[in-house]
Amino acid sequence: MYHILICDDEPDIVSALKIYLSSDGYTIHEAFNGREAIAIMKKEEIHLVLMDIMMPEMDGIQTMVKIREDSNVPVIFLTAKSEDNDKVLGLMVGADDYITKPFNPVEVQARVKSQLRRYMQLGGGSMKKTHLAIGGIELDDTQKLVTLDGESVNLTPTEYEILKLFMEHPGTVYSPREIYRKVWDGIPYGSESTVAVHIRHLREKLEYDPANPRYLKVVWGQGYKMERSVSFGERE
Repeated sequence: MYHILICDDEPDIVSALKIYLSSDGYTIHEAFNGREAIAIMKKEEIHLVLMDIMMPEMDGIQTMVKIREDSNVPVIFLTAKSEDNDKVLGLMVGADDYITKPFNPVEVQARVKSQLRRYMQLGGGSMKKTHLAIGGIELDDTQKLVTLDGESVNLTPTEYEILKLFMEHPGTVYSPREIYRKVWDGIPYGSESTVAVHIRHLREKLEYDPANPRYLKVVWGQGYKMERSVSFGERE
């Protein structure tokens, strides 16, 4: 089922929208400012965003611009009647639709269904990269091929999925439980040791010195991350 991100600095609005949309079977993610929304977008596969324009820390317009750097997911703005100029600006920077507060539950459900249907008909998620590169590591998701400094690296399917998760979100720290949930799609019971073993195997295959990794780093007490950039010369 589809995952929907609701972002509004008013908890009552988030709660109401969650009730309306949960009844249609959607999985709902909640954020209360733009920074929280971006963080969720980096970790979860979101199919549609409902977002307020006027928010603290990072407003809807700024968040919209950031989202469009990586995703073509449909975004519906939640606006007040007095925010006509913001509606126009929002559409100009990439929003797909807007709903004026106070909103009708039936209208919200209809617009969400319409945007999701259009998104999937046009090949939703087509902006997702199939070729990823960090330093000397390259991942071709079309051919399921990984190379290191131009030479093919033989990974197991699980190792491949873990590496792809990290390379799609460089710099993002994932706990062992998060990695297990995303890659194994199961209950994260006893996941820490399981993930640690796979990380060790990846380092043995991708790192010049596995004991002092350049790519896959430990963030003590939090989890693991992939460095955003590593120069080619650092392996020599």
